[in-house]
Amino acid sequence: MQNLLDFFVHLDSHLFTMIIDYGPWVYGILFLMIFIETGLVILPFVPGDSLLFAAGTFCAGVQNEMGETANLNLYIVLFSLILAAVLGDSLNYYLGNTVGVKILSWKLRGKNLVNEKYIERTKTFFEKHGPKTIIIARFVPIIRTFAPFVAGIGDMHYGKFIRFNIIGGTVWVVFLLFTGYFFGNLPFVKNNFEFVILGIVAVSMIPVGIQFFRK
Repeated sequence: MQNLLDFFVHLDSHLFTMIIDYGPWVYGILFLMIFIETGLVILPFVPGDSLLFAAGTFCAGVQNEMGETANLNLYIVLFSLILAAVLGDSLNYYLGNTVGVKILSWKLRGKNLVNEKYIERTKTFFEKHGPKTIIIARFVPIIRTFAPFVAGIGDMHYGKFIRFNIIGGTVWVVFLLFTGYFFGNLPFVKNNFEFVILGIVAVSMIPVGIQFFRK
């Protein structure tokens, strides 16, 4: 956990080292990180938003104090991470629709693990609000990982799910990647990269905070 936190806080320096040391393999590492965050419901803490922002910054090229330059190909990063985001959510939906549903059917002392009425409420919710939930959840850490899993449990129509999965994944990756590409190398951002990363997470959590206080 401490290593993950250190990687998250000093994402720029770690990513610089990875690009220099691993070369083209970095594209695969970035793909796996986005795929894991969106695809495995048990690992919701991978810093997806900040990782996309940082990747966009390196697509514009980053130079360290020693004059070394680390850069990534914008088009490879863009298309590979959109694919990772879409495939990750698809896997998560599948796990919810198969494994998740089976877990909910387990019984504890003769009673269902989860009350049937809550499952029905979930199905009703995703019938009514599924499309916008899949898109908006992309921009909210942790919720982003659980939304497709719960959509699978709620038996959201897969044709509708995959359509909005593609839209949400594309918008999420494009927005954060190009934000990093155009603004990541500004002097203020470069000198305060850790705070910018934390700020991205804080802004992403605002919708959750609003809903919490409303309830």
